[in-house]
Amino acid sequence: MELTLLGTGAPAGLPRPDCPCAACASALGNDARAATALIVDGALLLDLTPGAAFAAARAGRSLANVRQVLLSHPHNGPAVEVPAGVPQPGRVPDGQELALLTGHRVRAVALDHPGTGYAVTGPDGQRLLYLPPEGAPAGLEEGAVGTYDMVVADVVGRPDALAKLRAVGAVGPTTDVIAVHLDHDVPPGAELRRRLAAAGARAVPDGTTLEVGAYEDVPDVPRRTLVLGGARSGKSVEAERRLEAFPDVLYVATGGTRGGDTEWAARVATHRERRPGSWRTTETCDLVPLLAEDGPPLLIDCLSLWLTDAMDAVGAWDDAVWAEGGEKALRERVRELTQAVRGTRRTVVAVSNEVGSGIVPATASGRRYRDELGRLNAAFAGECEHVLLVVAGQALVLRG
Repeated sequence: MELTLLGTGAPAGLPRPDCPCAACASALGNDARAATALIVDGALLLDLTPGAAFAAARAGRSLANVRQVLLSHPHNGPAVEVPAGVPQPGRVPDGQELALLTGHRVRAVALDHPGTGYAVTGPDGQRLLYLPPEGAPAGLEEGAVGTYDMVVADVVGRPDALAKLRAVGAVGPTTDVIAVHLDHDVPPGAELRRRLAAAGARAVPDGTTLEVGAYEDVPDVPRRTLVLGGARSGKSVEAERRLEAFPDVLYVATGGTRGGDTEWAARVATHRERRPGSWRTTETCDLVPLLAEDGPPLLIDCLSLWLTDAMDAVGAWDDAVWAEGGEKALRERVRELTQAVRGTRRTVVAVSNEVGSGIVPATASGRRYRDELGRLNAAFAGECEHVLLVVAGQALVLRG
């Protein structure tokens, strides 16, 4: 089954008309995108957009053989003109199936947002799922739909839709996930590619033709990632973003509750509200057993608080205790942690503070903590496929 993407942008396109934002200003060349529309095997057109006939011609395709036009989402503004010879567009009721003379079967998928998703099965059995902007499937049950060969969806706007599909086995390791309905929420180019790759997805330019069932371009999701950054740099948001397209994430909070500290409680509440509802949380600094177990992805936030707990445990703040064995005990704890990271089979995203670039602490204990955190970060990073430094909300790739 062959799929041609006439457009890959949001309904308003990218750049948006009259939008002065930085993302729109840089959406040039292959990063400029018309509203999303797809042709399947030349016979099925999913979403009719302005200039569809010209877009098809630019892609080396024709609408002459289109036998069915289906709309996936409500269209605002004036009606789109239907090109001569193209059937009038329609919509399949949720749960019903349409059989085309070409041998394709199209089933309407119910969503949690206005619109309709379409599951298309080709004559040779390949399976494609197309979701409209801001749409995620509703009422999915594990194993009910099987695994799709390709999913075309709003990965940036609804990463939780991908998580839902993964949770029921509809998206597997070989599923090619194509991001469409791309808007100006993420700067185009390298930043868009980086964010999509973290979700196991990719974007292609308008006019690209893909073969459903060809898996060679599916991105590999990094298994171990360290996200570094200063205070309020956006490092926790970046770490959470890397796993928001995956179900059943275990959020490992190393900071504890700090009873009576209302400011700390407010920080913790802000983090909780930002996480997807399907994530679970555990509060612990005992990371080695978690890394040794099989299970869902871990998001560890953060290593700097883990280090505080470890230094408390070995008496690192007392110079005499530190000299008589505390330093050696801390080195052993760090070694055990990094060995567990090396051997883990779980997907891990860890957060840590980068504190060595600022003012030298005024106290000996502050300088000791700064030095040990630098050593911990370096050792942990050495075991990770992907290392990021977040500065002013911008992620700089150090490795991977």
